[in-house]
Amino acid sequence: MIGRASRHFLTHLFVVLVLATLMWGKGNPDITQFGHDIRVEPGQKVGDVTCFNCSIYVRGEATSDLTAFHGDIFVGENAVVAGDVTDFLGDARLANGAKISGDVTVFGGMLHRQPGAMVSGDVTTFENKFLVFLMLLSPLVVVAAIVALIVWLVRRNRRRTGVPVASGGLR
Repeated sequence: MIGRASRHFLTHLFVVLVLATLMWGKGNPDITQFGHDIRVEPGQKVGDVTCFNCSIYVRGEATSDLTAFHGDIFVGENAVVAGDVTDFLGDARLANGAKISGDVTVFGGMLHRQPGAMVSGDVTTFENKFLVFLMLLSPLVVVAAIVALIVWLVRRNRRRTGVPVASGGLR
């Protein structure tokens, strides 16, 4: 006879296994790369595509978002992106016949959009790379200033707590 706690454990284990199987059975794989370009060829279907320090080339279909950090995004002719296209510190190129269902955001790069490229959402660009670096570095400068202030205060207080000199002088 199985105890009540054992039945609850087995029920929870079964639910976890079923959910994990459903997630693994997802038809469109997500792709994440560091330093290696990602290519989605015609007829190929992928989910989320994320690239760090590399570029994304889509000529097939992405059923979710494209995101590149310090890399370029190329959406070719007749390519379909069902989500958003976000490029941070890189350029985005949308060819004639490209279809993007979501938003296109280029931050710290340029957007090259052919007249036949279709974007259903908003298009936002911020091209000035110097201001992007300035925005990224400004919090670090504030943190460095706070650390420098703390170090200065600690050193100043250490100097004041030295051994007092006797008032009678040396004989």
